[in-house]
Amino acid sequence: MLKPAYPYYLANEAVAANTDLEVTDKYSGEVATRVALADAKAIDAAIGAAVAAMPALRAYAPFKRQAVLEHCAKRFRERFDELAMALCIEAGKPINDSRGEVTRLIDTFKVAAEESVRIDGEIVNLEISPRAKGYRGCVKRVPIGPCSFISPFNFPLNLAAHKVAPALAAGVPFVLKPASRTPVGALIIGEVLAETDLPKGTFSILPAHRDGADLFTTDERFRLLSFTGSPAVGWDLKRRAGKKKVILELGGNAAAIVDADQRDKLDYVVDRLAFGAFYQSGQSCIGVQRILAHDAIYDALREKLIAKTKSLKMGDPKDEQTFVGPMISASEARRLAGWMDAAVKGGAKIVAGGRVDGAMFEATLLENVARASDLYRKEAFGPVAILERFQDFGEALDTVNDSEFGLQAGVFTDSLAHAHRAWDALEVGGVVINDVPSFRVDNMPYGGVKDSGLGREGVRYAIEDMTELRLMVMRETW
Repeated sequence: MLKPAYPYYLANEAVAANTDLEVTDKYSGEVATRVALADAKAIDAAIGAAVAAMPALRAYAPFKRQAVLEHCAKRFRERFDELAMALCIEAGKPINDSRGEVTRLIDTFKVAAEESVRIDGEIVNLEISPRAKGYRGCVKRVPIGPCSFISPFNFPLNLAAHKVAPALAAGVPFVLKPASRTPVGALIIGEVLAETDLPKGTFSILPAHRDGADLFTTDERFRLLSFTGSPAVGWDLKRRAGKKKVILELGGNAAAIVDADQRDKLDYVVDRLAFGAFYQSGQSCIGVQRILAHDAIYDALREKLIAKTKSLKMGDPKDEQTFVGPMISASEARRLAGWMDAAVKGGAKIVAGGRVDGAMFEATLLENVARASDLYRKEAFGPVAILERFQDFGEALDTVNDSEFGLQAGVFTDSLAHAHRAWDALEVGGVVINDVPSFRVDNMPYGGVKDSGLGREGVRYAIEDMTELRLMVMRETW
């Protein structure tokens, strides 16, 4: 269970400034714990401490950074059950999904520990013409400076880790704003970091309300802003961020294509589609929202997918058998229910699910959804998927691309030609062959195009953003 209260972390130290932020159990709706809430003064102090930490961090050797990251991975293993239950309570994430996220948290820190000692440079051959004879170039990566991180509610452990772990590996100080609905996991990360000898000011973890956290975006002492969240908020933050580098991991309405040659593999395909569409109540930016099935296998896939969808248990996320828990709030469930109702009025048919009770939204499958509807065009971010048929593979690729988003897409096919065609044609950050777009491993480059974002996460790729190249030119003959 959760502690009665949690402090925030300011310049590496726990500060029990208040208990102003209530964190609810997303299933029961009851207050589960209270968390210290940062004000503008605390955020300003954290930024100042991060700036002051830079000289000490420059001298903090890579093997020391590696030891910190290894310590974190070890402590997360030791606190595995505590972290999983905290996630289950504050996010309403089914306990099996919560355990999976803790595993990924550990993986992310392990990968960062490995990368921390191989942030290498290169020799640049400058002798491209007679005037450069005797000159040699050397390039190394140096920390960019203090970084601002804003993480979302849906993966409050691992998406915070994808900012924190690369920062520790790169040797940059940071101030993290976890989502105010789900701050506890990030604060437990802070507890573990406070056990280390990181230079003072290296990290601050400050829950704050969105309207009181403007400094995370506008303060010019930050050299980089990394935000994960909704497209509307993310692009507005970029507009206001000034000169700093901006990394945005935003939303999607991911599609999965099921090719005509999958008839003998439909049981596997259906299991993966149901997982991708409905795991953690569909609250994933790479959750399967659109399913395009070839006409030759559409009816068989439809029958199996309806049965699978109806079999998924909805209920208390602490129950080992629960697959679909609550959405993050009743208001989010109402928003999605409104989109669903509008789609039905426009001619769509609910073929499985559709029941909504407070924050509980049953796993739901629809067909005949109009492509102009909000449910089709926007990010559902809930346990709803749309099934439609196609006859030509190229037509299916065009349908996937007919979207403002471009995060990841899945393609189930036995055709190598179709796999490469999809990889070439789909306007997304990643194409997953023979699995759902919801697949992610924590060392791969992850991010989107169009309204889905800017830049890439994945530990090594985040380290590249958190460092910058510095050139030295040496004249060896004169």
